[in-house]
Amino acid sequence: MAQNKNALIRYKTIDKCLQNRYRKWTLEDLIDACSDALYEYEGRTVNVSKRSVQLDIQMMRSDKLGYNAPIIVYDRKYYTYEDENYSITNIPLSENDMHILQETVEMLKQFKDFSLFKELGGIIHRLEDKVYTEKNNTESIIHLDKNESLKGLEYLDIIYQAIVKECCLSISYQSFKARQASTFIFHPYILKEFNNRWFTVGRRGGQDQLITIALDRIEAIDIDLKTNYRKRKFNADQYYENTIGATVMNDKALMTVRLRIAREHAPYVLTKPFHKSQQFIEREKSGHVIIEFRVHLNFELERLILGFGKSVEVLKPRLLRSRIAKNLNAAAGLYEN
Repeated sequence: MAQNKNALIRYKTIDKCLQNRYRKWTLEDLIDACSDALYEYEGRTVNVSKRSVQLDIQMMRSDKLGYNAPIIVYDRKYYTYEDENYSITNIPLSENDMHILQETVEMLKQFKDFSLFKELGGIIHRLEDKVYTEKNNTESIIHLDKNESLKGLEYLDIIYQAIVKECCLSISYQSFKARQASTFIFHPYILKEFNNRWFTVGRRGGQDQLITIALDRIEAIDIDLKTNYRKRKFNADQYYENTIGATVMNDKALMTVRLRIAREHAPYVLTKPFHKSQQFIEREKSGHVIIEFRVHLNFELERLILGFGKSVEVLKPRLLRSRIAKNLNAAAGLYEN
């Protein structure tokens, strides 16, 4: 890893430590934190000297990188930010940064119609919006859903690095159904986002079956270098081909779903299909629309159908119709008294 990248990791680590005001940070504590962070990225021990961290703090305090970080020392040994709301990630972009970013956006826009870049279309628009609002000091034009209190986001980076470097993870995990957490070795293959939640898919220990882990149910995580990583033979597009959401079932749960959509909601369902396999079957005299698609019968599908309330009727399969009816009856019962 290049030295300048190591330095950026140390800056980010020091910044994260000094934002945590529930702990007192000595120079030795910051050295240990930087060493741990570099170990996570490198997968091997990187010796961080006292001199390096002292120079890092000096650099962060200066204007050379535009940080001007208000780092102070109190009680002659503890480091903190004088401004409790400060972070190096909150500093505004410089004119030069803005110019480079704008040139990058313009370059990316030239390739947006190429098949390789089609999935990046939304990212380019969001990046362009960020440059525009920063440059003109205006409110953002594009508004995105975000949940600031979402748990598990802090594990994204270590899981991503483990996938890239083909390392195993030791994960302490407690599902919603489990009474207590269990710790196991995990071979991660991909990260998956659905409905503002993050998941990772891989294999547990020596098992062959793929499992999905919700990041917000992870209690602790660490790189495991003792276990040999099982290289993936995994295609995410194929894996999720017949699935709505993040929960992939076995082939026994793969069924053809037929729905009757109320007239007033038909345009929404026809313009935003439940699934890519969705097919239009017929339009009834009443204006109701019949559609059909083939997917796994999972929790996400049920929740999606229930979200339409009385506007969607499951015609088949009988198993799904029964489940939806049971849920709707239970919900109606809450309002009887």
